[in-house]
Amino acid sequence: GSMTAATRLISRLTLVTGGGSGIGRAVCQRLASEGASVVVADISEESANETMVGLQNDLRGQGHMAAVVDVSSKESVKKLVTRIQPPSVCVNAAGITQDHFLLNMEEDHFDRVIQVNLKGSFLITQAVAQALVACGAPKGSIITVGSIVGKVRELQRDVTREEGVFWRRDTVGRSGGQTGRQIRVSLSGFTLKYCYNSCLMTLFKCTGKKRDFKIQ
Repeated sequence: GSMTAATRLISRLTLVTGGGSGIGRAVCQRLASEGASVVVADISEESANETMVGLQNDLRGQGHMAAVVDVSSKESVKKLVTRIQPPSVCVNAAGITQDHFLLNMEEDHFDRVIQVNLKGSFLITQAVAQALVACGAPKGSIITVGSIVGKVRELQRDVTREEGVFWRRDTVGRSGGQTGRQIRVSLSGFTLKYCYNSCLMTLFKCTGKKRDFKIQ
C-alpha cells in the first residue's frame, strides 16, 4: 500500500534554505508534519530558530536544527553542507524581492537579487548534489522555488533571475539524470495562500518520478 502523508518522509533528512519565513517556513512545517527531520537554514539565526521551535517533532526519529547560511557565499554554503549529512530532499526557498521596475532599478538592487536568488540557488544545488554523489546516495530531490514571472514573461526584475534558474534546472537535470538523481523545480508567486497550496502540492508528490505541471 502507499505511504500515508504522515509517515512517508520519516527517517529522511531535509534541508530548506530561506526557512526562517514565508514559503520556506511553510515548506519546513509541511516536511516536519510528514515525518522528516528538517534543517532550517536562513541568513537570520533568530528567524531560523523561530521556525525550528514551532515544527512538529513527535514522529519517530525526528530531530530538527536551525542553521545560519548566506546562500550567496560559497564558503557559507560549504560550511553548512559539510556540517550535515547529505539531505535526501533539499528545497531552495531563499530569495529576496526588490520591487523595482527596469527603468528605476538601482544597480545594487539588481546585483543583490542575482547574488541571492540565482547564485544562491546554484551554490546550494551544486553543493548538495556533490554531497549526494560522494556518499553514493541512490536518489535525492533538489527543488527550487521560483517566481511564476520567469514563465509568464512579465516585465519585472525577476525575469533574468528566473530564466537563469530554469536554464540551470535543465542543465543540472540532465547532468543529475546520469547518476540517478532527481532534480525538480517548483514555481510560486508571492507569498499568498493560493501560492502556498499550489507550491506544496507540487513539492510533496514524492513518487520517485519526475513530473511536469502547469500553472493554472
